[in-house]
Amino acid sequence: MSDIDFLLAQRGKLLNRRGGWLASKGVFSYGQDLLRDMIPNKTYFHVLGLNALGYVPEDRFCRWLEAIFICLSWPDPRIWCNGIGALAGSAHTTVLSATAAGMLASDSEMYGPFTAKKGAAFIQQALKEVELHDSIGDFVESQIKMSGGKVQLMGFARPIATGDERLEAMLKYSEDLGFLVGAHVQLGLDIEQYLIEHYGESMNIGGYACAFFSDQGLTPEQIYRIFPSAVNSGVTACYIEQVEQPDNAYLPQTCEDIEYTGPTKRALPDAVTGST
Repeated sequence: MSDIDFLLAQRGKLLNRRGGWLASKGVFSYGQDLLRDMIPNKTYFHVLGLNALGYVPEDRFCRWLEAIFICLSWPDPRIWCNGIGALAGSAHTTVLSATAAGMLASDSEMYGPFTAKKGAAFIQQALKEVELHDSIGDFVESQIKMSGGKVQLMGFARPIATGDERLEAMLKYSEDLGFLVGAHVQLGLDIEQYLIEHYGESMNIGGYACAFFSDQGLTPEQIYRIFPSAVNSGVTACYIEQVEQPDNAYLPQTCEDIEYTGPTKRALPDAVTGST
């Protein structure tokens, strides 16, 4: 069927194969009755997984998913998406517009949900390459060489800190839930060990999450679809902090706070001042 034929077949219709609301019958998603099946037995993270993946994940996966969300959003306005929420609060916008703006700001090449897609693609490709012919060291060095000698492996290192305090907590929680260390997580740990020994860098929480999800059989696109709202609670918290303050209280500055590095002060020509 051509694109035109497909569009003509949709004309005047709202078709949704995923689910929807049936008046007087219930609300459904991928064949699941949300009101009768999900509410009594499952959590919001089961529904999140269902809508993003098309199936209800197992209970321990959803508990792990809830834990990783806790790791990815906290009320620190130094994080740029949270700064958006704080600025919006200082301008006294609505909480919804502030949180939505912060979530949109998180969808970037270097930080936030989109990096999960890139990080998963990296660790999945890395596993294939290392299994074929490369040693861990050879693989890491080849990646660093491609980055001009910088440690820029997606999922490893952090811009302003060494190490990631969230890793220990999540590794232990994964073990408590009964998850074995899979091939992708093990590769991530092996790469981390090499980086620690040679560059003083380590895996970050995003790299671990991507490796874990990869071991559960998820594609990079599926992983990305899980995380659109991951930063929302931290953004909201920073909004609330500022909305309760006077107008423009977020990072107020005076002229003296600005470090001017331009041309030195100079007299204006007579033609500009009007002097004769």
